[in-house]
Amino acid sequence: MPAVPFAKGLFQVGTSSHAYLIPDGDWGASNAGLIVDGDQSLLVDTLFDLRMTADMLKAMADAHPAARRIDTLVNSHADGDHTFGNELVGGARIIASRGTFEEFHKLGPQQLHDIIVNADQLGEGARFIAEHMGPDKFDFSKITLVEPTETYERDLTLKIGDKLVELHNVGPAHTRGDTLVHVVEDRVVYTGDVLFIGVHPAIWDGSVEGWIAACDRILAMDVDVVVPGHGPVTDKAGVADFRRYLVMLVAESTKRHNAGMTVEEAALDIVLGAPFADWVSPERIAGSVNFLFRNWGSPHATDSVLERFAMIARYAKAKAGCPNGGGLHHDHGA
Repeated sequence: MPAVPFAKGLFQVGTSSHAYLIPDGDWGASNAGLIVDGDQSLLVDTLFDLRMTADMLKAMADAHPAARRIDTLVNSHADGDHTFGNELVGGARIIASRGTFEEFHKLGPQQLHDIIVNADQLGEGARFIAEHMGPDKFDFSKITLVEPTETYERDLTLKIGDKLVELHNVGPAHTRGDTLVHVVEDRVVYTGDVLFIGVHPAIWDGSVEGWIAACDRILAMDVDVVVPGHGPVTDKAGVADFRRYLVMLVAESTKRHNAGMTVEEAALDIVLGAPFADWVSPERIAGSVNFLFRNWGSPHATDSVLERFAMIARYAKAKAGCPNGGGLHHDHGA
């Protein structure tokens, strides 16, 4: 695997493949990809607002003449930090899985803007969103969300110049329909949020069982370079670590659910072993445990976005000053 620094900007990861990275991979700091061959280009995902996306597109156009006009955009999934910049890729063919298309408006830019503007009235969860995604970081006020123009079901093959690019819908995983973008000759795969590297994942929807299976799919692919949705460029070792995190999370959450704990008690009680204790955004584990408990029918779980973020906010406050994500009880962790 080529040495790729985890720094903001565009980096070559294969003969025709490039990663646009935004450290440190936390709230809204997502990655994207660019594939160019001859005079054709494919963009993997846009970013969380128009300014960020415009900066990225300029960097790509400055580096590669073929990127001055993006021919094809693939949205790996429906989350805003991978789609809200779509309007800046005018005239492009926009492809997504059917599941992604169906989820496209689940939390649009205007809804997010309204939550932030009214955060004081909406409570603790909204205030957490405003703190981490507010106007000093992102501007959602003038975004027109542009939908995919084409959908596919499970697999689709594209040609970008002479390069073979395969799209594989591995959802439900992180969301209902997650696309892996495999540049076959370059031995590169762009995963969207099927992978968070060095960052705790946001588990709100989809299927954790399907997510683990998606990791297995990547591990079985003939690739050397893996570009995650958040975090640094990695290889199959990084995929294996992330898979281990998901397995750990399910096992530890199951123990605490069976013991009758609430969502927040369980999240605080999980002790994170290496390497997970050093990952960014540990507060997300509260939302992840909530998702699992909700699927298991716990009366303590919620399907409200604001209540979920209130749990996340309370977790962050409770853990402030607690080293290495230590739990409140005994070490049952990985």
